[in-house]
Amino acid sequence: MNPQECEVYCAGDAVLDCGAVLVDARIAYVTFGELNAARDNAILIPTHFGGTHENSQYLIGNGFAIDPARYFVIVVNLAGNGVSSSPSHGLGADFPRVSIADNVRLQHELLTESLGVNKLALAAGHSMGAVTVFHWAALFPDFVERAAPICGAARISVHNHVFLEGMRGILVADPAFNGGHYTEPPRSGLRTMARAWAAWPPSAGFYRHADYTTLGYTSVEDYLERYWETTYTGMDANNVIAQINTWQSADIGALPAHGGDFQAALRSISARTVIMPCVSDAYFPPEDSEIETAAIPNAQLRPIRSRWGHWAGSGRNADDTAFIDAQIRALLSE
Repeated sequence: MNPQECEVYCAGDAVLDCGAVLVDARIAYVTFGELNAARDNAILIPTHFGGTHENSQYLIGNGFAIDPARYFVIVVNLAGNGVSSSPSHGLGADFPRVSIADNVRLQHELLTESLGVNKLALAAGHSMGAVTVFHWAALFPDFVERAAPICGAARISVHNHVFLEGMRGILVADPAFNGGHYTEPPRSGLRTMARAWAAWPPSAGFYRHADYTTLGYTSVEDYLERYWETTYTGMDANNVIAQINTWQSADIGALPAHGGDFQAALRSISARTVIMPCVSDAYFPPEDSEIETAAIPNAQLRPIRSRWGHWAGSGRNADDTAFIDAQIRALLSE
């Protein structure tokens, strides 16, 4: 499986939902496979929080349902992740708030005007990628034939919002952050935030059974240091804040066509949809997914019965990945 080199689509100045303009908006992406003559075999995979195209490919390959021998697969980077337009590219703390809907509109422009895609056979993604999939299906219902949101939601809950405010608070409390105008990375804030964040994606059962050892870590402290601290101190702090802002913006009911009516927004989705929450996910519990499934006309609920929590959809646990692949295979066969 050999993707093309990462490419960048230049969208020009983009007017955002917040009213600001993202000057010289750029969306970075990689592709696998070839677009067919009908231009309708495309599959879109948006990245997750903190992720890039490089670690969003675990559902793609020969033998997987998303097989580049059959499909034209586009893995697209969300704004703020350090690859697509991000604070770290120069604007720093002045980077505007880019919503999930803003991302989807830019991605739609990339697909239709640059890549020549007529229809998406599938939009699939994990976490913020799943949130993006819901927005795709609501914003462009005639364009998305199938949708597979994994461990995500069509809007961010109050509980999720509060969690994100806690993480933001830890980071900005570091004096080195300096309102986003730092000269040196706020390492203490990033490191402390990483340790606080570590309690959320994996479940209590993950820790109870020491599943971190299956990932190569020898102890909880080793796991916290070598995974969480290393990962988050390697991020630009303003990029983290930008992605938190994007995550918190998510609500398909707030789209102009629906005027705040979340149920109407869900009913507008015509894609054949398989919603895959994890039963132990602290961010996006199955109860929220049940509400979404009940309102979307062609939706099915397929819970991932795993103790890996939010990470069940991340490609880290082979059994969970096999379950997700099987659901996508069945969806694509419809």
